[in-house]
Amino acid sequence: MNLTALNQTDICEDYSCPERSVSLSVYVILYVAAAAVALLTVCGNLLVIISVSHFKQLHTPANILILSLAASDLLVGVFVMPFQLTLLIESCWIAGPVMCAVLKFVNFQATSVSVHTVALIAVDRFLALSFPFFYSEKISPTVICIAAMFNWLFSLFYNFRLLYVNGNFTDVVCPGVCVYVVDEVSSLVDLLIVFIMPCTLIIILYTHVFVIAKKHATAIRAVQVHNSTESSKNKISDKSERKAAMLLGILVFVFLLCLLPYYTFLVISYSIVDFIYFRDVGVIIFFLNSTINPIIYALFYPWFKKSLRIIFTFKVFQRDSSLMNVQSL
Repeated sequence: MNLTALNQTDICEDYSCPERSVSLSVYVILYVAAAAVALLTVCGNLLVIISVSHFKQLHTPANILILSLAASDLLVGVFVMPFQLTLLIESCWIAGPVMCAVLKFVNFQATSVSVHTVALIAVDRFLALSFPFFYSEKISPTVICIAAMFNWLFSLFYNFRLLYVNGNFTDVVCPGVCVYVVDEVSSLVDLLIVFIMPCTLIIILYTHVFVIAKKHATAIRAVQVHNSTESSKNKISDKSERKAAMLLGILVFVFLLCLLPYYTFLVISYSIVDFIYFRDVGVIIFFLNSTINPIIYALFYPWFKKSLRIIFTFKVFQRDSSLMNVQSL
């Protein structure tokens, strides 16, 4: 993630923490709400991580990518949301320069990992529906684990270099300020790598996925008209792949819906300073996606509902609980 490049000297001269303009009770309510959102994000994504990691039946390529996405969302809930929401409430940075540097790095890391993981989900669904034989033979959980690890490592080195080159770790941060200083060239490169390229890939691949899913549904209905006793196993397999594509499509659609406002306001704020406040709202909307994702799993994924039931009834501590059937209710 990149923010508008700012002259740090000008900030130190012109900026001062504003005084609180509302009563203490309002601030208490805002902090309670912020804590509740952060806690919901942490708990929800932690449950997803436990579910996919513990139950062997869930060790599928698509679920490995969901695990990677939940891990980045967990980082957002633990490190980003508390400080970002506090900054929004106070309009002033109160956590010191060390935590400012941590926030910058985790912010960028979680964003790029999330976007690229969603792009990998689109690639996974495209291959599963377009090349089912190749997918079943070549795309294993191990292959997806390697891809997910490469994604994290690439994001780690890329974001560290981006922030370090622009002096975000070495420059002195003014009291009350925590800004991301990124030059115009780096901003353009980051916009291409973290937003334009992966989002274009996501839109193109999921357009193909929905077209293919529709063709499969039409073909299956045509076969059923002529032969009602067609192999039920093939029907179930095709239906399962199409359902997985549709459910992950919901996840991708909500992700893009939360991502677009931030980058829209970001581009506008380069030329119109007043839009910097709208950009901050866009940041909050984007990171709320980390809270929404577990809710989507709870609403649409039967395996997550059953996993929660097993976890909350402490059956997860039973011997061989990892072998339990969680795919059907």
